[in-house]
Amino acid sequence: MINQRLFDWYGIDTNKNLRLNTFCPRPYDTVLIDKQGSCYLCECTAWLPQSAGNLHIQSLEDIVNSKIARELQSSIADGSYRYCNKQQCSHLLVHQSKNLDWKKTVHSRQIKNIRLAIDNSCNLRCPSCRKTLIFDKKGKNYNSKILLADKINSWLQTVNHLIQIHIGSDGDPFASQVYKYFMNNTPKKNNIKYSILTNALMFKKFYKHIPYVIQNLMELGVSIDGASQETYEKLRLGGKWDNINENLECIAELKKKYNFKFRFHFVVQKENYHEMEDIVLLGKKYNADRVWLSRIQNWNTFKNFEEHNIFSTAHPLHSDYQKQLRKLELLKKTMNSDILQEETLSQLH
Repeated sequence: MINQRLFDWYGIDTNKNLRLNTFCPRPYDTVLIDKQGSCYLCECTAWLPQSAGNLHIQSLEDIVNSKIARELQSSIADGSYRYCNKQQCSHLLVHQSKNLDWKKTVHSRQIKNIRLAIDNSCNLRCPSCRKTLIFDKKGKNYNSKILLADKINSWLQTVNHLIQIHIGSDGDPFASQVYKYFMNNTPKKNNIKYSILTNALMFKKFYKHIPYVIQNLMELGVSIDGASQETYEKLRLGGKWDNINENLECIAELKKKYNFKFRFHFVVQKENYHEMEDIVLLGKKYNADRVWLSRIQNWNTFKNFEEHNIFSTAHPLHSDYQKQLRKLELLKKTMNSDILQEETLSQLH
């Protein structure tokens, strides 16, 4: 059953009809699993907030073939996208800004991407993300997460088609005991590939413990919200500038060996918008394939979110942000690189 209150909370008009001549593949081939075991047919719960089922009480096959899954997929099939968050989904934002006419294709219900958000333990307490440090190492919650890790790995043992597992949608994979347990026990099968999102501060210390995952790594993303020591250490509380640079050097060297995609993730906000150019140049220094600049989202961690929301036209620094954005667009034109792509810039308008 569709939970209308969820969509109202995210400001999603479920009566809309975007009339898009396309099938987005995500609700057909992607499952995000959160720490309660709830499964979502998208990359982000804020993009499509309705759960299709729960892994603690259902199998993945039953979830992706459930009645609620069919209902969510129907909004893609008819082109209305009525359940999608067009204010936050990066794919829709780019589509709308460019007026693209995506090719309409038919998708199977075969799971090709699993995004794990089963543990939010992290060694940082970034103001835009959380108010306190979060670690789960024992107790009921920890045991429940370990059970989810076991269920996912058991299911992966049965999978023979190509599948990609994304680790770290909520916490840091190298700080989390749950994610380290998962990576140490993941099946050693050539059809399973991995992507990781990390703050990278513990990468150099721990990557050697998971050689199979690193050897089959498709993409490594590093969340880094500052391009200078002052800004980085202010926004990544608990992180040290020298430490992150040491780990970035390590990642750049491993990329040469294993040829995975390397991306920077930079959440643009009041305290760092003036470093948008610098973070692109830092990414180029460490041979990143792409620098992804994204809007700050309200996770209810600030007393006054609008104070940090530089994208609001009411913000006193919004006009200066617009100047910085124009400089960024000029930088893209002069760079002999596609490290900063159009969809990234589209998200910032």
